[in-house]
Amino acid sequence: MRTPLLLTTSSLLFYLLLIGPFAGYLQNRPFIERIGYVPSFKVLKLVAADHKEVTASFLVMKVLMYFGGLIELTQNEVAVAPDYPAMSRLIHNAVELDPYNMDAYYFAQAILSWDVGRVDLANKLLDHGMQYRTWDWQLPYFAGFNHAYFLKDYATASRYYQRAGELSGFDLYKNLAGRYMQEAGRTELAIRYLSTLEQGEKNLAIKKSYQLRLIAFQEVQRIEVARDEYQKKFGRLPASIDQLVQEGLLTPPVDPYGGNFYLQPDGKVATTSKFAFATKEGSEPAQK
Repeated sequence: MRTPLLLTTSSLLFYLLLIGPFAGYLQNRPFIERIGYVPSFKVLKLVAADHKEVTASFLVMKVLMYFGGLIELTQNEVAVAPDYPAMSRLIHNAVELDPYNMDAYYFAQAILSWDVGRVDLANKLLDHGMQYRTWDWQLPYFAGFNHAYFLKDYATASRYYQRAGELSGFDLYKNLAGRYMQEAGRTELAIRYLSTLEQGEKNLAIKKSYQLRLIAFQEVQRIEVARDEYQKKFGRLPASIDQLVQEGLLTPPVDPYGGNFYLQPDGKVATTSKFAFATKEGSEPAQK
């Protein structure tokens, strides 16, 4: 009977030790400064002891309440600059104390990536979380998005999407992995990756999806081979795919998604379909 009572008492004392010193101080400070008053990580870790999860939740809640208050002020047309460095510091402290706290990663992805423009910090947090939340497909999905959308690092994006696809079983992320491998100029790797998925897929609809993307990437590979032959022969990149056809280096390629293949100024092969259906409104740049 004494053990539960002791645990309850120790938890209450811990809570008071953690919250008590902040309460009076926070009430007398300007709103914008409140987020910054938190002990160092070493102190938090020492005080938290066996209550690291509770402490981490408190830190995340503190940030969420602070940011929510700023949103409220903004809606009331009161401009207050967010203390992003302090918010980032608290979130980092939270995941160091409890690397399984998903709210911290959600907030980092939503705010650090978009509002703060610190994709590097968000990705660092996501990588940290992946070491612990090994079952969670959302963390590599977030990281894959960040590398593709913000950093244009398609090779790294494809690795994260591949991991997200393997963990979730979602066809979309597996396809994105193949697409970004191709975007990164690694068409052969993308073909091998999708071939493996296609061979092991039992669902006929998904299998068909893989097959179409494979056909598209195989066409890309044909164009790349012809482009390289042209460059070797003439010492320069071709201006268009038509030049490759006219030189007899390539038969006209066909995009199974209904788009038109073209060469970008740097010689990279692209298509107006972007390897997806219902995107025919785009058109390739004028080529001579």
